[in-house]
Amino acid sequence: MVPAPMELGAHRIEWTRPVLLGVLNVTRDSFSDGGSYWGSTEAIAHGLALVKEGADIVDVGGESTRPGAEPVEESREIERIVPVIRALVREGALVSVDTTKPAVAAAAFDVGARILNDVGVGATIDELAPIVARYAASYLRMHSRGTPKTMRADPTLLEYQPDVVTAVRDSLARDAERIAALGVARSRVWIDPGIGFAKSARQSIELIAGTSALASLGFALCVGPSRKSFISAPEAFPPAWSGFAEEATDRLAGTCAAVTAAVLAGAHAVRVHDVREARQAARVAHAIKIAREGRAS
Repeated sequence: MVPAPMELGAHRIEWTRPVLLGVLNVTRDSFSDGGSYWGSTEAIAHGLALVKEGADIVDVGGESTRPGAEPVEESREIERIVPVIRALVREGALVSVDTTKPAVAAAAFDVGARILNDVGVGATIDELAPIVARYAASYLRMHSRGTPKTMRADPTLLEYQPDVVTAVRDSLARDAERIAALGVARSRVWIDPGIGFAKSARQSIELIAGTSALASLGFALCVGPSRKSFISAPEAFPPAWSGFAEEATDRLAGTCAAVTAAVLAGAHAVRVHDVREARQAARVAHAIKIAREGRAS
């Protein structure tokens, strides 16, 4: 199912191919690239490089949400991201803001961001959706449970009934309907299963395998497997694959495999650090998907 086109100011997303969100963390403690683009100059340059590599959207965040991360003061988060977003927008980039705070979202929209990427561990939908609606922006809602400090430490947060795909699908369906009810146009609402957020490695694999069920909700579906720990977690794989433990920066091939699987199963967007490589994987997967559907028709 192809979602309705998304109009965002001068930008239009038609979903005729998978959309790529390039990750830009203006943080010191993000799980794989914390500190790499800490200053505004470095962050702006990297954001523009992501666009050159093929990112359709630059996803800018000023607070890490990795498991165990410490919260960042609202004013500090704004100070980190606003100069970066302003500069990228001036260069014609479509920018999303990765935040869980209403004031940060508003500050980002004031300087031209057009999408809120809400990872579901901070303010409620009831607090965030009216701001998105006021700016005629887009709301990307990710599934999570707990907080960065508790999402892996509390085992009850990893309990999903009857299974993780059904539970996440039902939760996102409720969230998307709530966002729309609060004034955000349905064509501007999209969802993300939250790979690695209050999910075990095995559950993350199951969610990627269940992409088609999530995409069937009718909202644009974004999947974010990039450099996630499930790629290097032996417990997620059959015993024949034991004996490996890659670092986050060594998970590019696994990321591309997950991107390929998600696109083949109907994901409309992927969120990645390595745009050039993931774009190639998504492009090939999309072509295979079209050829397969053509043979089945």
